[in-house]
Amino acid sequence: MSCVCVVGWLVTGVGTAAAQFQAPQVFDKAPAALWVFPPGAAGNEFGVFHFRRVFELDARPSTFVVHVSADNRYRLFVNGEPVSSGPQRSDLMHWRYETVDLAPRLRAGRNVLAAVVWNWGDEKPVAQFSRQTAFLLQGNSPREAIVNSGPEWKVLRNEGYTWIPVPGPAIGGYYAAPPGEAIDARRYPWGWEHPDYPQDDWVAAQAGRGARARRTQLRAGNPFGEAGGWQLVPRSIPPMEESPVQFASVRRTEGVQANAGFLQGKSELIVPSRSRAVLLLDQGHLTNAFPVLETSGGAGSTVALVYAEALKDAKGNKGNRNGIEGKTIAGVRDEFRPDGGNRRRFQTLWFRTYRYVQLEITTGEEPLRVHDLHGIFVGYPFELAAQFSSDLAWLADMWAINWRGARLCAWETYFDTPYYEQLQYVGDTRIQALITLYMSNDDRLVRQAIEHFDFSRIPEGITASRYPSDLGQYIPTFSPIWVAMVHDFWMHRDAPDYVRGFLPGTRSVLAWFERQVDDTGLLGPISWWPYVDWAKEWGRGVPPGGSEGHSTVISLQFVYALDRAAELEQALGVPGLADHYRSLARKVRDAVRQRSWDQAKGLFRDTPGGTTYSQQANVMAVLTDAVAAGDQAALMERVLSDTTLTQSTYYFSYYQFEALRKAGLGDRYVEQLVPWRGMLDLGLTTVPETPEPTRSDSHAWSAHPNYGLLATVVGVRPAEPGFKRVRIEPHLGPLQRVEGRVPHPAGTISVTLARTAGGGLRGEVTLPQGLEGVFAWNGKQIAMRPGRQTVSF
Repeated sequence: MSCVCVVGWLVTGVGTAAAQFQAPQVFDKAPAALWVFPPGAAGNEFGVFHFRRVFELDARPSTFVVHVSADNRYRLFVNGEPVSSGPQRSDLMHWRYETVDLAPRLRAGRNVLAAVVWNWGDEKPVAQFSRQTAFLLQGNSPREAIVNSGPEWKVLRNEGYTWIPVPGPAIGGYYAAPPGEAIDARRYPWGWEHPDYPQDDWVAAQAGRGARARRTQLRAGNPFGEAGGWQLVPRSIPPMEESPVQFASVRRTEGVQANAGFLQGKSELIVPSRSRAVLLLDQGHLTNAFPVLETSGGAGSTVALVYAEALKDAKGNKGNRNGIEGKTIAGVRDEFRPDGGNRRRFQTLWFRTYRYVQLEITTGEEPLRVHDLHGIFVGYPFELAAQFSSDLAWLADMWAINWRGARLCAWETYFDTPYYEQLQYVGDTRIQALITLYMSNDDRLVRQAIEHFDFSRIPEGITASRYPSDLGQYIPTFSPIWVAMVHDFWMHRDAPDYVRGFLPGTRSVLAWFERQVDDTGLLGPISWWPYVDWAKEWGRGVPPGGSEGHSTVISLQFVYALDRAAELEQALGVPGLADHYRSLARKVRDAVRQRSWDQAKGLFRDTPGGTTYSQQANVMAVLTDAVAAGDQAALMERVLSDTTLTQSTYYFSYYQFEALRKAGLGDRYVEQLVPWRGMLDLGLTTVPETPEPTRSDSHAWSAHPNYGLLATVVGVRPAEPGFKRVRIEPHLGPLQRVEGRVPHPAGTISVTLARTAGGGLRGEVTLPQGLEGVFAWNGKQIAMRPGRQTVSF
């Protein structure tokens, strides 16, 4: 087809005369703003830049709405006050902008908009997509368009910043998060965000001209379908919570006498000239926070902050996280070089994850006064809407560390680990999403995650293992879990049209796996990385037959997804395709029964004719009915008792616990939580990635017992798609009483239960208006209605 020149958008092909150019209108008929850049910057190199726009107002407006974005990241200030941070993490085809009403911070007369924009360059985190360093501020209407980004904005490169790379092996494992930061206060433009800051040495921001200018372009907004640059979509989640947190104590000092007074702003820490001081600070629990350091004097000093989840002994072991004797710290590092100024406030651009922080100070010719050191907690603004209590006291402590772990692994996306990677993986996220749905009233992060994985699909059909991720990674075995995640959402939220939109994606995933089925009826060789669980016996977490083909557990993971996809298609899509999925599931299931079942052992082998057996394969056999319903309990008893089986780690134990319940052994659930009591005994304040030795102390895939306490022990689950009806089937096990509250789209489901003499059960259930269901116990069930009611068995 012929090349068309489009007035108002950047296009390739024949140029357009500048005289013909007319800026398009966006939002409420505002002229499209220009993306602006630092002059002379290569675009993808490291740099921290400050942008400013000074303007006058006759009067303070009642509203003044703008839309803001940047690449990589920005923080926006109005007259010195922070108002926005972003953009919400995504990819170039779904680049986010924030909408902010600046009116509360504006005033009559002189005003200044100021933004710090940074690009991590070669050190950018793996999760960060980027085109080039750039900033955009777009007025919502012609009135606000007076501050549109363009050449009227000024820019200054901050020469005080350098990055400190983080070598993964030196800190305990694979590292994919942002680097450390070093700030030289002598080169920092202190006060740059305030109206009275002199900007005589600032230069005009660079912007393209005419048709070659990059302007505000809403996704799919180009009339000729072109998609250059950042395709803008609105923010879909709330701003992150930011709240101050203080250290709990000073655990160790060297070269200086100090108490914790300066940590609460009650006294100062004074480090004499030509000396060195080292203080080990303990937050008391793991957190994500921006460190904030305030100092005076100390020209020629160096202040370093080293962050760690835990300390390690000489052998590299963490041991009890509360202990510090014989242990040292290693981790991400920030540095601040004071210039001698008064009340210099250093705050990192990016947050850090830590329980312990080592403050290392080396002074020059001047003493250094430290007025304050604290953190600003940052995370997705989840509010706890669930409750669980029982007569087993330590479950309350487990509940607390699980919730903290879930919160630290939730930001603008879910994280696998906030310290090491800050990546959103499918396997982790399905569990995190269930925790979210059961513990909060906010499902926006769940929706975004489902969408992100849909965005990540490659032409051959599977999702990426993690997304957003500028470095593609493919774990095909995570793609069926995404299908299950879509099904989870369908069961818990009444949003059929929303869920229907993902059926093309679930079909493409299952079609990819169907192409891998060979003449044995099992899945043949799986390319990329067929990870299942971090079992000690499995290199790279790949089970026997994973790469070579005919893996029992991977074949059954396919069946697991087919079963759920058949339900989705039957209700929302193509019934004929549902029939096909059921038929295909039967074929693979029958092949597993025929080829992998060991009659003598009463177990499924990891591969046909193989000599290894695992909890993982047999758990999936129960979840997919590869073993008859009447035989599932006996199989799960063997899974629990046979220590020669490859054991499930914390991640896969979610599926193991679900299989226990399905097999009719839900009353064994609480006794399975012994490893979580061990976490408490180790002083862990969040849940780790794997059993010891673990790389990460915060991995929310291990927080799934909070879901289990509510969904299995209290027993609250959807009885129909959309959670239109509820089924409450408790499994108290050794507990004598339980109380639980589960958020529901219609309100709160409250359950209080206690055992009675003779093995009975009595309690009270409250359902929100419009919700009905059943209560099941020991083979009996009664109808439940909205409102408060008693149950007695």
